[in-house]
Amino acid sequence: MAELFQHPGYEEERLRRVAEQLPCREVQTGMLLSLMGQLPHATVSCVECVSVALLFEQVLLAFFGCAATSLLPRSASLSDFVRVYRQQCSQAPAKQTRYIVMEKAELLRDTDANLLPALLRLQELVEDNITIILLSEIVWDKFRPNTGCFEPLLLHFPDYSKGELQKILSQDRHPSYSDEFYSSYINILLGVFYSVCRDLRELRHLAALNFSKFCEPLEEGKVKETDTHKLWRNIEPHLKKAMQTVYLREVSSVQWEQMQQMEEKENGALRGLSAHTHVELPYYSKFLLIAAYLASYNPARTDKRFFLKHHGKIRKTNFLKKNEKTSNHLLGPKPFPLDRLLAIFYSVVDSRISSLVTLQLLTQVSHDDQLDAPKYKCAVSMDFICAISRTVNFEIVKYLYDFL
Repeated sequence: MAELFQHPGYEEERLRRVAEQLPCREVQTGMLLSLMGQLPHATVSCVECVSVALLFEQVLLAFFGCAATSLLPRSASLSDFVRVYRQQCSQAPAKQTRYIVMEKAELLRDTDANLLPALLRLQELVEDNITIILLSEIVWDKFRPNTGCFEPLLLHFPDYSKGELQKILSQDRHPSYSDEFYSSYINILLGVFYSVCRDLRELRHLAALNFSKFCEPLEEGKVKETDTHKLWRNIEPHLKKAMQTVYLREVSSVQWEQMQQMEEKENGALRGLSAHTHVELPYYSKFLLIAAYLASYNPARTDKRFFLKHHGKIRKTNFLKKNEKTSNHLLGPKPFPLDRLLAIFYSVVDSRISSLVTLQLLTQVSHDDQLDAPKYKCAVSMDFICAISRTVNFEIVKYLYDFL
């Protein structure tokens, strides 16, 4: 692989390490080596730099040392950075091009409007041989300043193909198992997740998270390494469940493993609940169903008491009516308009409602031709909504009128 990176002035061992660190990126890596090589650079993470002053400090520290950063005022501006940089350049002029590599460059959109255009013309401002490299996972058109700026040269890194992901992920094999066994696991993993996720870091996280579950039948002596079909049947439900939380990272890896173990132990106890308990819902659909339950069982005028800040003290006895002396849970769910549900949910979730109606978790009580304000009522039990609420750490009892 290192043969593709044969460039004069570079040691073969160093080129080999580059090839190992960046597999399946031979074309792009070779182009970067041809254009720039390994020259003085400052790597700046836009995630870590919570202020512009920190960004300037990291650049000066990488090129000129601590003495240069001490010359910046407490809240440094762009003009302060340019002034200090020019002073340092006069004392230590660049013998070769200096590079500033900015990771997660799309976050620059949240800074001052003049920062990104100024960085793209930094060579003119500081009168030095310096180049800015912006690293981003979104296209340049998405964060180009509206005021206009110097257009950068674009180098596109395409998504990894399925074969390339197989090759890269297979390099992370567990030392206790053979290459063929881990490669077959990665093949199964990609068969489930490749259609919804192409991100290498997320797939690597999922591979590490579910590998212990894949090996369980093997460790218990029930199957052999070559019995791929039985291993697949064991891991399939767990991979499908993990697919619902791709990118969300609702829990840590340790918490995920603990939840898997608790689910197996409590499987028998959950059978006594509503049959809907076993329905797997996406993360935000759970909150939508919780909002529907609150809208069905709480009087509309109590929404202010539960969901507005600075609502003042409202006592239950002050707004009790004759027909509300009976518990709302004994009277059954009441219909609610869609706009009230969305107000409780605080988000646009119209794409999720149809799936909840299909699963018979919500019931539409208005006519199909009533598109402006359709009405629904929640059709799940108290036990079921409490179980759903626990999965997202939401104490629904605190928000129910009957339990004030």
